Amino acid sequence: MHRPPLLFLDEPTTGMDPQSRANLWDHILRLRREMGTTIVLTTHYLDEADSMAERVIVVDRGTVIADDTATALKSELAGDLIVLTVSDASALVPLLDGVAGVRDVTVAGSRLNIRVERAEVVLPDLMRLSDSHGIRVLTADTTRPTLDDVFLGLTGRSLRETAAAGNASLETAGTARELR
Repeated sequence: MHRPPLLFLDEPTTGMDPQSRANLWDHILRLRREMGTTIVLTTHYLDEADSMAERVIVVDRGTVIADDTATALKSELAGDLIVLTVSDASALVPLLDGVAGVRDVTVAGSRLNIRVERAEVVLPDLMRLSDSHGIRVLTADTTRPTLDDVFLGLTGRSLRETAAAGNASLETAGTARELR
């Protein structure tokens, strides 16, 4: 019983303080490493799934809607965000159609939110494109997506809907993960 080959845990860190959560994770990872135990668990703490899981399965209303590594899910389903503040957004936006890796563009004044496959690859192209058309880039920032972004994108829920439901949506949608 103390050396199980397979262990199922249902939200083991819910309600724990940060120190207790860290201690439990140390124990779980040591069990995996030293005993070779495969651990399957559910969690609503997507940061845990992101940092600890080898594989993430997103379940929505009892149906598996995604199954991959956290990195692959974030890359394929959410994409990186590049935020540019430019001197002339209206001149730059039409040029973005030809840039490989650009998925979506939203404009708010001089600020462009550009969803891309890989920011580290696309940003230099955007800088060169802007410069070659005389458009000054005033600021540039990149953000990697989180599993929260993936979950919200996959389920079509907004944060407002989740809050209004008072966790009802989170109770029917969870993240399962397998640690090997």
